[in-house]
Amino acid sequence: MNQPRKLFVTTALPYANGAFHIGHIMEYIQADIWVRFQRMQGNEVNFVGADDAHGAPIMIAAEKAGVSPQQFVANIAAGRKQYLDGFHIAFDNWHSTDGPENHELSREIYRRLRDDAQLISVKTIEQFFDPVKSMFLPDRYIKGECPRCHAKDQYGDSCEVCGAVYAATELINPYSTLTGATPVMKSSEHFFFRLSDPRCVDFLREWALDGKRLQPEVANKAREWLEGDNGLGDWDISRDAPYFGIEIPDAPGKYFYVWLDAPIGYLASLKNYFNKTGRDFDAFMADPATEQYHFIGKDITYFHTLFWPAMLKFSGFRAPDNVFVHGFITVSGEKMSKSRGTGISPLRYLEIGMNPEWLRYYIAAKLSAKVEDVDFNPEDFIARVNSDLIGKYVNIASRAAGFITKRFEGRISAEWNKAPEPVLERLRAAGPEIRELYEAREYGKALRAVMELADAVNAYVDANKPWELAKNPENGQKLQEVCSLLMEAFRILTIYLKPVLPQLATQVEALLNIAPLQWSDVGQPLAAGHRINPYAHLMTRVEPKMLDALFEPPAAPSAPAAAAKEAASTDIEALAPQITIDDFAKVDLRIARIVNCETVEGSDKLLRLTLDVGEGRHRNVFSGIKSAYKPEDLVGKLTVLVANLAPRKMKFGVSEGMVLAASAADEKANPGIYILNPWPGAEPGMRIR
Repeated sequence: MNQPRKLFVTTALPYANGAFHIGHIMEYIQADIWVRFQRMQGNEVNFVGADDAHGAPIMIAAEKAGVSPQQFVANIAAGRKQYLDGFHIAFDNWHSTDGPENHELSREIYRRLRDDAQLISVKTIEQFFDPVKSMFLPDRYIKGECPRCHAKDQYGDSCEVCGAVYAATELINPYSTLTGATPVMKSSEHFFFRLSDPRCVDFLREWALDGKRLQPEVANKAREWLEGDNGLGDWDISRDAPYFGIEIPDAPGKYFYVWLDAPIGYLASLKNYFNKTGRDFDAFMADPATEQYHFIGKDITYFHTLFWPAMLKFSGFRAPDNVFVHGFITVSGEKMSKSRGTGISPLRYLEIGMNPEWLRYYIAAKLSAKVEDVDFNPEDFIARVNSDLIGKYVNIASRAAGFITKRFEGRISAEWNKAPEPVLERLRAAGPEIRELYEAREYGKALRAVMELADAVNAYVDANKPWELAKNPENGQKLQEVCSLLMEAFRILTIYLKPVLPQLATQVEALLNIAPLQWSDVGQPLAAGHRINPYAHLMTRVEPKMLDALFEPPAAPSAPAAAAKEAASTDIEALAPQITIDDFAKVDLRIARIVNCETVEGSDKLLRLTLDVGEGRHRNVFSGIKSAYKPEDLVGKLTVLVANLAPRKMKFGVSEGMVLAASAADEKANPGIYILNPWPGAEPGMRIR
């Protein structure tokens, strides 16, 4: 008998500046299915995650929110559980890269790379500096034209269009996304991991290109990076203060770049978990039998297939056994877009009462071992879930269980298993193939195989017609045998579906009055005379109206687009009389951030806006835009405020200014209202001149 495997499994760490999005949930479902499958094989699995808590974006977001970075991250972390529990994603531990374990491990790995491997060097570099914000700019706060393919508005570290990786200083026409200012060059001393060292290159060739580890398309990309004209470049692993992160040993004012300590957070979360449960982290990681796997999206392949394995290898840790890369999730063939009404909110999915296992099944049915995007098509979602889960799978139990409990006191027949039955033999024989498909993460193929088996069982139902047998009391024994066989078939199908549908499997285990199902139970049939419990409804159908509720309506178009549309459909309002520049100067227009928005009880038109205008306090403003906007859609947005308008006492309170919005001349014929929304980079308090 094979020894149980010892597995260490992670997903990519979500950045702690916002709630989970549907892409996170897709990745977690993919990993969770694999983890549950491994546990059903009797393997030991340690499945951990964490918040990626460091970096300039967190620091800046916390500053804007008026809280410490630690508190900002804690507030985000507090909302994680409802998503994970809601979609039955069973991490053993969820931690933070700002935890003490990560500080300790990051410094330890750095010292080993510096002192033992001699792979850390120091260079003085020219770096972009925002003269308005007075700080060196992280790559993600610089945008410009890609130096390779010339795509516009690309970040300072890599191009999302052509996949090129480059230094921010290579961007064409760069600008700061914080202030819009053109950055200037300043010198700074930085620390580098010498990825170009022949030892690293030779190791990565062996690790990434062995043909046994990475997916073919991922290995091909790694080969491009390794064997390209420029080869591998050294990796800048430091950032200058101010920065929220882990300070580099013996280098005051210097911090680890977030991409150094973030993947170390995998190890830190495992160590935190082992500390909680009294296990030996060092012994586990040193055990040759330990296997380490990471599930990640295709946009972070470079870091996980080059930097991460080399860091681990040359700091004395084991390199990952594999990195499983997946594509993005799209909606009806398009990238997610909230403004176009094609954004899926995982929390809304749960709040409107949609079954999380519908989504688990649908995503699994679309996933393969390839780096392919997964498309969510609403019509296909309804058809596939209703057809497969209700029409094929649950239908088997609903047609058989009731007869057993009502006619035979819940007892399984003593005769049903006397002679071989082809449909059951087919179900059991399929186990090894389905097991291999799950192991290889070919979930779509596995579920197609399961549904083909379900079709065979339903054909048996149609051939034996238990509802017809029930009409004649003389057919009692035959009815019990047929229904007993169907419940056994349903049990086997449930084993095959349990990694995908863990909650439904728990309900089936209660129905069948059996212990939690393991993969080895395929060949252990229900015993003669075994008593099952009364049938309770297992799963409802998807209703189309649920999908209508899931997708948010498109947001109002921007003011310029709206103006163009109005010009074609209704008269533009006549221009006001001319004014002088002195007249205009009297109006103080300021950038404001909407920090809260709520409806006003008793008013059909007003929303109450709480605005940050950079004054160190918040303003209360009432605006007649309720017909055009949901309050939650405005929170966090920038707008324009007439800041020196005299306060106005209204029925509902005092309004301290007026936000600007565009509308048509004939508001009855064309009632659209379009609140002004400044470009990214504007900050609360900036004056409009």
